Amino acid sequence: MKHTIEIFSAGCATCKEAIDAVKKLAGPEHEVRVHDMHQHETASRAKEHGVRSLPAVLVDGKLAGCCAGRGVDEHVLREALR
Repeated sequence: MKHTIEIFSAGCATCKEAIDAVKKLAGPEHEVRVHDMHQHETASRAKEHGVRSLPAVLVDGKLAGCCAGRGVDEHVLREALR
């Protein structure tokens, strides 16, 4: 099943590491979109989805458990992509 993965990023080193990790984990099977939190529309959308810290990852429009206030947890994200 193909998933849409969205990453909310502020462009910091931690965000860049998360983007690289998510893209590597997602591979070509899933669509990955990166959103810049410096854009007003992106910040508003992030707030609607309950994003409280960055980087944050949404899988199919839902905030992934891997990003609940502590950064990306690869094992939790892997489970979300099954």
